[in-house]
Amino acid sequence: MNTQLSDEELSAYRDAFSLFDKDSSGTISVDELGSIMRSLGQQPSREELYRIMNEVDLDHSGTIDFNEFLTMMSKMGGNTIDEELDEAFKVFDRDGSGQISEEELKAVMNSLGERLTDAEVHAMMLEADTNGDGQIDYKEFVKMFAH
Repeated sequence: MNTQLSDEELSAYRDAFSLFDKDSSGTISVDELGSIMRSLGQQPSREELYRIMNEVDLDHSGTIDFNEFLTMMSKMGGNTIDEELDEAFKVFDRDGSGQISEEELKAVMNSLGERLTDAEVHAMMLEADTNGDGQIDYKEFVKMFAH
């Protein structure tokens, strides 16, 4: 599967995997999978989470490693990286304004289990907001994931 992905796509998937792997263990647990799905607006039951885990966890370790994550992503419709980034932007842009505010960034990061201080969120905004308008637009969002 890795040979079918461009370096840019592989890098974006690595970034996503790292974001979901809260404890930096190199794997995604069933609890982390639940956090991911809830942040995307889904409300999976414990049984659904275990069913998904069993489908994706090819080595039956009880967790999802990066290669299993790639397999899972490819089964989820084979979206292009542009489609994936567009969907991710919509998750962060909660009010549909076309801009991500500092409040939206903090809310989504919190829903992903990332408990960030206001200073940490502000630092993320400063890094991503290249035009200095206090918001992250789609172009800035894509640039953030390209690094």
